[in-house]
Amino acid sequence: MKSILFLAQLALVAAAPSGSAAKRKACSALHFEAEDALISGTNSVLTELAGYSGTGYVGRFEAADDRIRFEIPSEEQGLYDLTITYAGIYGEKRASVVLNSGASEEVYFAQSTGFEDAPAGQVLLQAGDNTLDIVSNWGWYVIDSITLTPTPARPPHNIDEDLVNPAANANAKALYAFLKDNYGKRILSGQQDHDFAAWVEQQVGKAPAIYQGDIGTAVEEGIDYHGRGGILTFCWHWNAPVGLYDTAEQPWWRGFYTEATDFNIAAALQNPESNANYTLLIRDIDAIAEELLRLQDAGSPILWRPLHEAEGGWFWWGAQGPEPVIELWRIMYDRLTNHHGLNNLIWVWNSVDPAWYPGDEYVDIVSADSYTQGNGPLSGLYNQLVDLGSDRKIVAATEVGAAPRPELLELYQAHWSWFVVWTEPYINDPVWNSPEILQEIYDSEYTLTLDEIQGWLEQYS
Repeated sequence: MKSILFLAQLALVAAAPSGSAAKRKACSALHFEAEDALISGTNSVLTELAGYSGTGYVGRFEAADDRIRFEIPSEEQGLYDLTITYAGIYGEKRASVVLNSGASEEVYFAQSTGFEDAPAGQVLLQAGDNTLDIVSNWGWYVIDSITLTPTPARPPHNIDEDLVNPAANANAKALYAFLKDNYGKRILSGQQDHDFAAWVEQQVGKAPAIYQGDIGTAVEEGIDYHGRGGILTFCWHWNAPVGLYDTAEQPWWRGFYTEATDFNIAAALQNPESNANYTLLIRDIDAIAEELLRLQDAGSPILWRPLHEAEGGWFWWGAQGPEPVIELWRIMYDRLTNHHGLNNLIWVWNSVDPAWYPGDEYVDIVSADSYTQGNGPLSGLYNQLVDLGSDRKIVAATEVGAAPRPELLELYQAHWSWFVVWTEPYINDPVWNSPEILQEIYDSEYTLTLDEIQGWLEQYS
């Protein structure tokens, strides 16, 4: 979801005893109760929900700037796994975690009836005093405590050898082999929109390795970028097949949003033999197949990312929960692969929650979108996706507001295969990506750019 997070400086407060006697060594596990942190803007300490630790918990994070801050002393630098004990009694949510007033990390909270542990990535504690903030983001959840456990070295990845389509063509296999070979070693730079990819090249002197477009509008630009030796990924902002409101408030071109249509995907999937709306779904898939076939004929493999951000519910395909999305994904896979013979597609799933996952046999790569500021490593999302794919699937950051800094990716062992920065205001706003940070990212040896991947298709064919 493309929303800006306004992160403010917080007043310091001790959430643990101060002084040298209270300093923790980096090798020790750390635990902090939310009721002992600085509570800013949100409710005070609560006790109504059973099962909390300590003397209570904190909630409900109703306003955008509601937050709590923990102060964490450490004797030496150390990387820790962060676990947040929360209750998602108001539904599935997302929170922001900010270490030392720096980069923001997004953390997913599944819906729950009581307190649960949510993995929240890693935090790199510096020697001395550290602060860790939990900021509202979606809001409406409660926090009981946090625990930091020393991070072990990441074991080797065990990525699937083959694509899920047994008839995948040579070019798709070559792209997959290239991604596997670089996974955990380098990250591919990427940019949404042809004009903004050109803008990046003008700013930093190097072009992104990956171009991302929308399949409905950008096929020609994609073919052009493939001709330059680039890699293509496409999403699909799929206007609902019928039921667009087409009003001044909700014009037709916003028809992929839930709020702009009365189309019901769950109802459309019932009784396919006699359901006119099901027929319209197939009609649209067939129409988009023609565009994908143009790319296949041009020799380009595609990182194909339809039905994106489903679990957010703001797009109509996710508005009725996970079951219809999973069914639609499988229908689309069968239609494009077996009916239309599209063997150039690498299937990229784009949600974190396991309840929404279509299954290993339908997914080649797992991914997530994150619009958090600070150019951080997004390690919380990364680890959730590693778990989702049982570390057998490559993991990608398919839409970001702030490009991740390579130094942090290496320190946090966040082995994203690629990132794609969205268009304005994200790529060209210094609040999200300063010119200095963009130059640093594109100049890094850890980042692959268009000039550095030339010949990949021939090499891996």
